[in-house]
Amino acid sequence: MSELEDNISRQERAEASIQKKFHKELFSRFAKACKSYELIQEGDKIAVCISGGKDSMLMAKLFQELQKHRQVQFDLVFLVMDPGYNIENRRLIEKNAAELGIPITIYESDIFDAVDTIDRNPCYLCARMRRGHLYSKAGELGCNKIALGHHYDDVIETILMGMLHSGQIQTMMPKLHSTNFPGMELIRPMYLIREEDICKWRDYNELHFLQCACHFTETCSTVNEDGSSASKRLETKQLIAKMKETNPYVDSNIFRSVENVCLDTVITYKKKGVRYNFLDEY
Repeated sequence: MSELEDNISRQERAEASIQKKFHKELFSRFAKACKSYELIQEGDKIAVCISGGKDSMLMAKLFQELQKHRQVQFDLVFLVMDPGYNIENRRLIEKNAAELGIPITIYESDIFDAVDTIDRNPCYLCARMRRGHLYSKAGELGCNKIALGHHYDDVIETILMGMLHSGQIQTMMPKLHSTNFPGMELIRPMYLIREEDICKWRDYNELHFLQCACHFTETCSTVNEDGSSASKRLETKQLIAKMKETNPYVDSNIFRSVENVCLDTVITYKKKGVRYNFLDEY
């Protein structure tokens, strides 16, 4: 079998698994998020931001599948920013994109070099810089939205992390207007998809993706099972898994908690930067 034939067969297998085996878990939830949160409008041009990980690669395939249904006319740009990957990681992204039939647009930046000298919160700074670069490049390409691959588990972990480590109740929103790039919007169409289902799709199709490829961890492409690359998010993920052993609905309850906020029982809250106190109307 030629390399081209092998790529086509791998692409067809991955797409067939989305259409059939994992339709309910992946495509249905992707389409539901797009509809429920009004993520896509007629005439949109969306920069699908691909980091090389399982989440963003699957998001690209789900966007391609959604486009086939033609309920709304929109255009896609599959955007890969290379922030300074080593050669092996860059090639892995290109290989996966070719095998999955994703026509990526790659551009370089020096973000990894810029954050190498940062001792405090380098990952946070890297994420912020990446997003700014993506907004800027997407705008250059005529896009009005960027799509990120955050999923359901990212959402519930963010909610719990805010409570445990920041003393606040907040969530990762399904869409946001950019404050620094007027007219640009960020959307998260994977919002309702469980990470375990993403992993099942990846493993079923025998795919290998990047996990983290920055200069701090570029010698490994997976998070170690022993937690050697542990972070607050990983700790929170493990905490939720532990709680699910005695309460199988704990993850959905965390998610629903920010859909059922009762302001009558909240001491203080903020709206558009203004703080309100229950004593204001007591």
